Amino acid sequence: MSPNLTTRYLGLTLRNPIVASSSPVTGRLDTLRRLGDAGVGAVVLPSLFEEQIERDEMALHDLSLVGHEISPEISGYFDPFTGVEVGPDGYLRRLQAAKEALDVPVIASLNGHRPGGWTHHAELLENAGADAIELNVYFLAADASESGRDVEDRTVDTVASVCARVSVPVAIKIGPWFSSVPNLVRRFGEVGAKGVVLFNRFYQPDVDLETLTVGPRLVLSTSDEVRLALRWVAILHGRVPIDLAAAAGVHTADDVVKLLLVGADVVTMASALLERGPEHVTDVLTELGAWMHEHDYEQIDDLRGALSQRAAPDPGAFERANYLRALTGYAAAYRPPR
Repeated sequence: MSPNLTTRYLGLTLRNPIVASSSPVTGRLDTLRRLGDAGVGAVVLPSLFEEQIERDEMALHDLSLVGHEISPEISGYFDPFTGVEVGPDGYLRRLQAAKEALDVPVIASLNGHRPGGWTHHAELLENAGADAIELNVYFLAADASESGRDVEDRTVDTVASVCARVSVPVAIKIGPWFSSVPNLVRRFGEVGAKGVVLFNRFYQPDVDLETLTVGPRLVLSTSDEVRLALRWVAILHGRVPIDLAAAAGVHTADDVVKLLLVGADVVTMASALLERGPEHVTDVLTELGAWMHEHDYEQIDDLRGALSQRAAPDPGAFERANYLRALTGYAAAYRPPR
């Protein structure tokens, strides 16, 4: 008998714990259909950006003022803006098309880092049929006058403003660069968030030595990166009142099993799907089922959290011991090259 892979995330029932995260793979209807056929549990659409929304709204406002200094009556010709696509209209149509094409939950993504009028677009995403909203908080604190608490308070305020706008569940995708991840995640739950995605990858800039310019350099993840999420999921499982999604570095069934064992509710994939295509989901699910069968696990809940730090009275001490074991173990095995 095949193991039961059904799981729950953000109050939604998923046929398995693999979620296709925001990427070009989820931005096309043809690849979304392929993901559905491959058996994915849910999909997260590419992000609608705070800057994109604000830019389009400002452009629309500026256009509405054209000619006002000549005659106020001219505004009547521009108010409807028939046929002009601004703001989130195109995104909403793609969301609706995805909902029609798939029989798995479709999660919309908003990318921002501060409270503001743009957050009302969460309501539009809900009305267009989104099963949930993922708020992708991508921000690097570079202002020396701003404290860590200021950054965290602003992030929590942003989450609260989005949660207040919608009735569908909201998950928060954050980076690891906060002074107290457990405290921040707990605060997310207190203002209404139902889940947190650990972690957003920061895309570091690079220097082009030929042009002497600084620019972005996107490098896809590897399985080695999964250990960052593994550590924090293990610490948070059972200690915070919201769901945990593990992100960054999930490529293989082994990665999935490890993250489930430490307490992840779901795992998300992007780089692996970009490299190997949507059908990679089928291979991972087959191997996940085989591993569970071999180790006598009948359902996902049987293995979830079996290796988390929930049983440790002091997770900090547990992590400190793991740190020491890693360093001393490597030192003992080290042999200098000849």
